[in-house]
Amino acid sequence: MRFRTAIKEPLDIAFLFWSITVGIVLGAGLIPLAVFGSIFIGIIMILFVNKKTSDNPYILVVNCNDEQVEEYVQKAITESVKKHMVKSKTVTAHQIELTIEVRLKDATTQFVNRISEIAGVKSAVLVSYNGDYMG
Repeated sequence: MRFRTAIKEPLDIAFLFWSITVGIVLGAGLIPLAVFGSIFIGIIMILFVNKKTSDNPYILVVNCNDEQVEEYVQKAITESVKKHMVKSKTVTAHQIELTIEVRLKDATTQFVNRISEIAGVKSAVLVSYNGDYMG
């Protein structure tokens, strides 16, 4: 089987394989196995669909003056978020721009305010992020 576009959702892939398997089992004439297997897999999929994830990624873009300010920003980020990873760093003559993927500890974004208050930070922007990074 071939798809014209990439399938990004794991649940979509599970549904595709489930339907292919049921089709093969029905083609083999094992109707009770197809029915009971479908009920079992259907219940499992319903449980996973209703599971909410609160671990949404965000992109934090920080413009700062120099390396010392960058270290303060990195320390503040480490203390404030659950997980972070530098996606890109751009250094120009008078500025350093950091693009960092962050996972929040809780739903608050107050740490961005604290980062923007650090002396030497020109701007701090937090953007919702779906996993695709275009830099």
